[in-house]
Amino acid sequence: MSGFLTTHVLDTANGLPAAALEIELARLTESGERSVIKTVRTNGDGRTDEPLLSQTEFETGVYEIVFSVGGYFAGISGSSGTPDLPEPPFLDRVPVRFGIADAEAHYHVPLLASPYSYSTYRGS
Repeated sequence: MSGFLTTHVLDTANGLPAAALEIELARLTESGERSVIKTVRTNGDGRTDEPLLSQTEFETGVYEIVFSVGGYFAGISGSSGTPDLPEPPFLDRVPVRFGIADAEAHYHVPLLASPYSYSTYRGS
């Protein structure tokens, strides 16, 4: 069995999954060049409908996920108690650069986000 890559985004300011948040996945070459693999949006559960990298696409290397948290929070500002945010936003595009060393493992990169902070970790 081959590995695969998934993500999950939670809106910690509102205690909800971050639905319709844009995510860009890129791979970095050994020379540091960045090549975008795909751009997707999260579903109502804050996840992507398909893995970011399926078993057939999965390989070792350095990757970057860019979470468009600024666009997400701008899209919901004024609703569900979310205050209007300043322009430009404090956080806009949040990049998470990470390495995949084990081609047989499941890599899960969740993001916990608010308009003013975020955290991530290697999940399961």
